Order: sequence, then structure tokens, then C-alpha cells
Amino acid sequence: MASANLSGAPANLSGDERVRNVGSVRKLLARPEFGAIAGTLLVVAIFVLAAGDSGLFSAEGTVNWGTVAGFLGIIAVGAALLMIAGEFDLSVGSMIGFAGMMVAIPILEWGWAPSAAVVFAFACALALGWLNGWLVIKTGLPSFIVTLAFFFILRGLSLAVAVLLTGKTILSSSGDIVLQEAMLADPVVSALFHGHVLTGLFDSLAAAGWMAARDDGTALAIGVPKVVVWWFLLTAAGAFVLARTRAGNWILAVGGDANAAKNVGIPVARVKIGLFMFTAFCATLFAVLQVADAGSAAADRGLQKEFEAIIAAVIGGCLLTGGYGSVIGAAFGALIFGMVQIGIGYTSIDNNWYRVFLGVMLLAAVLFNNYIRRRFAMGRL
Repeated sequence: MASANLSGAPANLSGDERVRNVGSVRKLLARPEFGAIAGTLLVVAIFVLAAGDSGLFSAEGTVNWGTVAGFLGIIAVGAALLMIAGEFDLSVGSMIGFAGMMVAIPILEWGWAPSAAVVFAFACALALGWLNGWLVIKTGLPSFIVTLAFFFILRGLSLAVAVLLTGKTILSSSGDIVLQEAMLADPVVSALFHGHVLTGLFDSLAAAGWMAARDDGTALAIGVPKVVVWWFLLTAAGAFVLARTRAGNWILAVGGDANAAKNVGIPVARVKIGLFMFTAFCATLFAVLQVADAGSAAADRGLQKEFEAIIAAVIGGCLLTGGYGSVIGAAFGALIFGMVQIGIGYTSIDNNWYRVFLGVMLLAAVLFNNYIRRRFAMGRL
């Protein structure tokens, strides 16, 4: 007869003393996105107390900070996956400005159809992303150095090409062509990159008294911006790839130990180059959505976005050394950004404290994540 377990602990059915049951609390604490989720709940609690009755959490307020989070969240997905693979891309912000100009210049100066200009911008960005990754692989230089070089190259190209071809660094119209009108007239661009979804549902909720309404009865919040839809789709796709596919295992393995991954047959170069291209894709998507929304392109767009994307990824649990992280956590990191950036305006706090708060959040996230991982590794959780 088997001996009774007097301690009440679950029996080790395998009989192997190296194997032990892990409780649900330990599993939760070990998740890379735990810190970001906890931080989001804390930020929500703070703003509920500080600005709960100011409209921050109304439908229109939520759409406002959700839009900011959506833009950052798009590039945070690419940054998170690349960081998990052990690399950085500091050219993301410059790529946003460059891609925006690659959309606007062909439309305004060469008379291209907006959908063709968008395809052209994506093609240019993907080629540059491939070049970034190829240089990192072939030279063995840190991606920090290679992409820092492209940070300056792309910013300079955006300014130089814009001035050379148009004489301006901010483009919104040329002759009889107005950029936003041209983009809205293109059915593909208008359907994918401009406007809102669920407008009818919002109007119905406003008619029923569940949302604030305008004088004509329509909802004050027009609907869910398409940038938020893109953010959700990319986050869901990235999380699925990382957790459920062979490519996700490759990304984690490459970030953990690239040499070991190569020795077991993982195509390290292909994985890293593909992720650099995906990061460029995310930056270009950001630019296209921004141009469609603002109706203009500027060579200096995307300033400091590369750092914000990295901060969102780190808050989301991504290790700076690679091999560990979460796309969902990066999405929550972006959500914190959006809520704080817009939420401060609903309080009496000076907006200049926004960057201070982000720096504190970054430091707190790194310290918290390192503390949890260290205790988990030592078996103290």
C-alpha cells in the first residue's frame, strides 16, 4: 500500500524528485506579461481616483487614449518579437518618417494612385528591413550599432529627398491634389487605413442612452479607430506565432542562444532577417495609418518612437538579452503609454511629468521582472 501524504501536498505521480507540481500563483508570476498587467491595473486605479469623473473612461475618452495606445502598440509588437530574438531596431522612428514620405511624394508629385504609393512604401521599408538584418548577420556587428546608423541615414534621407523633390519637409497638398482627399478617394486605402469600425453599433448605443450623443443623435464617439483594429490583429497574430508555432519556438531559441539554435538546425539568419523586415512593416503600417488620419506627411515624424516601442516591450516583460518576453505584455505596455499620455490631460498634473512617469515605469518594470524571475529560478515562489 502506498504511504499516505501527511503534509497534504499533491503527490508526485512521476516518482521523480526533480519534478514538482507548480501552483497557479507561481505560473502567473512566471508569465512575462504579469508585470505589465499589474502595472495597467495600477494605472487604471490611479486615474479612476484622480480623474474618474472627468470623462477619461467614457466612450470618447477611451477612444482617445486607445488610439494613442494603438499607434504605439503596432510598433511595440515588432519591437517585442525582435527583442525576444535578441536584437534591437533603433531605426523604427526614422522608418516612420521615411515611409510616410514614400507614401506622400508619389501621390503628390508623380500622380500615383494612393494604393500604389502605399505598396511602394511597404516595399521600400521591407527592403530596408532586410538590409538591416543582413548587415547584422553578415558583419556580426551588434544590431544596436547597425540600426543606429540607419536611424541617421533614414532621417537624413527623409529630409533630403523631400526638399529635393518638393522643396518642403511637410507635405499635405501639391497643385490641385490634396493628400487626404486623394487617400480617401482610393477604396483600398480608405477601407484598410482610414476611419472607424462599429459606427452603427455606437450610434445604436447612443440612441439607447448608453453613450453620449451629439445633437443629431449619433454617438459622440464615432467608433473604434482602425488603428486599434490593426493593433489587436497584430498582437493576436504575434502572440499566436510565439506561443503556438514552430517559428515562435525558433524566435525564443535564437534569442536564448543563437549558436546553440544554429547547431540544432534552426535557420538563425532567416529568423532574424525576417523579424527585422517585420519591424519595418510595423513602422510602415504606423506611417500609413498616420498619413491617412492626419492628411499629411512630415520628414520628422516618429521622433523617439523607437525608444517608446522598446520601453513598451520591456514593461511587457521582454528581456534586453533576448530569449524571453511576451507580445501581449508589450500590448499592455502600450496601453499604459496611451492611458498616461492622454490621462494626464484630464488631471491637474503638468504634462511635462509624462516622460518622468514613463522612465519610472521602465525602471520599475525591469526591477520587478528581474526580481520575480530570480526568485522563481531559485524556487522561492
